[in-house]
Amino acid sequence: MNPLIVIILGRSGCGKGTQAKLLQEKYGLEYMGSGENLREKAATDGFSGRKIKEVINLGSFVPVPVIFQIWINKLEDWKNNKADLRGIIFDGSPRKLPEANLLDESLEWYEWNKNVKVLLIDISEQEAFNRLTRRRICKNCDKLIPYIGDYKNLKVCDECGGELVSRPDDKEESIRGRLDEFTKEVLPVIEHYKNKGLLITISGDQQIEGVHESIVRAIK
Repeated sequence: MNPLIVIILGRSGCGKGTQAKLLQEKYGLEYMGSGENLREKAATDGFSGRKIKEVINLGSFVPVPVIFQIWINKLEDWKNNKADLRGIIFDGSPRKLPEANLLDESLEWYEWNKNVKVLLIDISEQEAFNRLTRRRICKNCDKLIPYIGDYKNLKVCDECGGELVSRPDDKEESIRGRLDEFTKEVLPVIEHYKNKGLLITISGDQQIEGVHESIVRAIK
C-alpha cells in the first residue's frame, strides 16, 4: 500500500495547522510542520536560531536550504525506521517553487510519490488578515486558538484553562509581510501543483468541521 502524502497550502490563518492535526489523528500520519519546526529552532541559541527568529518576526520566509535540511533529516529517519509508515502530512509546505521541486524529487527518491494529495484551503487575503489579528495562543500549553466559530468566544484555553494571549509574531506588520510573501512565493507553488493535476481546492469559509469533512471527501 502506498503511503498517503498530504500537502496543505493556504494563506496564514486559513486553518492549515488545525486541519493537519485532525488528518494526522484520523489517518495516523507523520507530521511535518515547517512553521512549528522553525519556531522551535528560533527558540535555541546560536546563529541560525537568532536569524530564523529575526526572519519570522519580519514576516519573511526562511531560505530553502534551511527548510530542506529539516525535511531531509526527518524523511530519512522515517524511511529507515517506519516500516509501517501510513503517510506524511506537510503543514504549510512547500512555500517556494524551489522547495516544491525539491519535495517532488524527495518523494520520488523515497518512493512515496504514488498517493499525493495537495490541498489548498482557500480564504481571501482580507479574511486571513482578520483572523490573524484576532487569533490567540494559550500562554500555558501553546495551543493556538483560531478566530473562527465558537473559538471566538473562548475566555481561557479549552484544554488546560490557561490564559490566552496574542502570538508574538502576529503583529500587523508581520502579518502583512506573510500575506505578501504568500502572493509572491506560494501562488507559484499552487500553480505548479495545479499544472501537475494534483491540486484540490477546499473552501476555508466554513466551520472547522465543515472544512475537515470536505477534505476527507476529497481525499477519498
